[in-house]
Order: sequence, then C-alpha cells, then structure tokens
Amino acid sequence: MESNFKKEGRYSYYEAGEGTPILVLHGLMGGLSNFNDVAEYFSANGYKVIIPELPLYSQNILKTNVKAFAKYVKDFITFKGFDRVILLGNSLGGHIALYHSKMYPEKVAGLVITGSSGLYESAMGDSYPKRGDYEYIKKKTQVVFYDPNVATKEMVDEVFSIVNDRIKVIKTLTIAKSAIRHNMAKDLPKMHVKTCIIWGKNDQVTPPEVAEEFHKLMPNSSLYWIDKCGHAAMMEHPAEFNRLLHEWLKEVHLLTKSF
Repeated sequence: MESNFKKEGRYSYYEAGEGTPILVLHGLMGGLSNFNDVAEYFSANGYKVIIPELPLYSQNILKTNVKAFAKYVKDFITFKGFDRVILLGNSLGGHIALYHSKMYPEKVAGLVITGSSGLYESAMGDSYPKRGDYEYIKKKTQVVFYDPNVATKEMVDEVFSIVNDRIKVIKTLTIAKSAIRHNMAKDLPKMHVKTCIIWGKNDQVTPPEVAEEFHKLMPNSSLYWIDKCGHAAMMEHPAEFNRLLHEWLKEVHLLTKSF
C-alpha cells in the first residue's frame, strides 16, 4: 500500500483508483492494511478507494470520541473535495461511519458496515488486555477471527505495543467509553441511507444478533452473512466480502459518479 500513501496537511491516507469514492474507516486496533484486498479490488473496478488514518491516538483527549472522529471524517471529505461518498467501516470504523451518517447525511451516498460497534456495549472487548502478557494478547487477537491463524505475529505484536503504551491505553479506554455513550439504537430508525451490512456468522466480538438488530432498526438496509467468519470479514474472506459488496453496489445503483 505504501506507493499509494499520501500525507497532506494534517491528513495521512491511502488512495487508489478513479471513479465513485469509497471512503474506508478502520477500527480501534486495525490498520489500513486490513483493507488491502478491498482497496485492490474496488480501485480496479471503477472506484476511488480512500483510507484515512484516523487520529485515534493523536488528538487531544477531549477530541478522542466517536463524535469528534465523525467530524474529522467530514472535514477530510471536504478537504478532498468530494460531494458525497460511500462510507465503509469495520468495528469502531463502522460506528464512526454510522455517526457521521447521522450528523452529515448529505455527504453519504451509501453506507457499509461490518462487525460494527454502535449497538452492542461490549463491542470494544469485555476487558482491556493485560499489559506485558504476550500470550493473553495473542489469544485476544486470535478470538477476533474464526480461523486463529489469520492473526499473524505482526498483528499480535502491533496490539501488544498498543497495550503497553500508557497514553494509548488511556485513549483506547476513552474511545471504548465513548462508543458505549454514543449508542445508535434511537437514531437508526430515522436514518434512511442505503446500507449494506456484511457480517461474519461466527463473530464473537459483535455477535450475529447485533447484525440482525442493525438490519431491523435501519429502514433501508440489506444484510449479508459470511460463514466460518469472525469480526473482520474483509480480512478473513476478502473475495466473498468483495463479491457481496459489489453485488449490493450494483443493486442499489451506486456504480456511477452521478453523485
């Protein structure tokens, strides 16, 4: 992804392809590389894929919350000169996408969520990983996936470094509390944005009933399942994720840059 990485002003982001913009929002412990396959596929199929680095650990503690991150995304969309975008978010990124869609519906042509927080209060984890305990961190990282082997050593090392950084720990806990505080249950029935919900049938972080609740509450949503799949469908079953998303985009006519 490095060759397509840009830094302009206060924004660092990946960008590839031309066409309808898909803006991708990563999760709390997730890097931009989690969306490698999504970026490669859609940038080659008529879309401009943009993945900004969210300022999860770099903003003032008072701006370390779901609402402030949603505002950051809106400012980034304005900075890039996009009229409207398709927002795609995993885990916390899904929650930020949802909150952004609530606050700035005029900026969102379509919404895609997978393993999203926003309804389920334990989505950030039931306990914060113990510092210094590598094996515990490894197990916590593996439980994100149906197949534990998807959790590479590089991935475990990255999570381990975060939980052993005192400032990042404080900000992670602040974000987790913010996610609980910004529960979307009352907002979703009023949100009419075209929404694609893609969920792993074996998600242990945000269980399948969370996806069903999102689908029930959101008036303009479609729900798709991926079997033998955990919390990060776009990593664990990238080809199926891309196929389902592309089919949905065709179905709801989000193929051309008419917006």
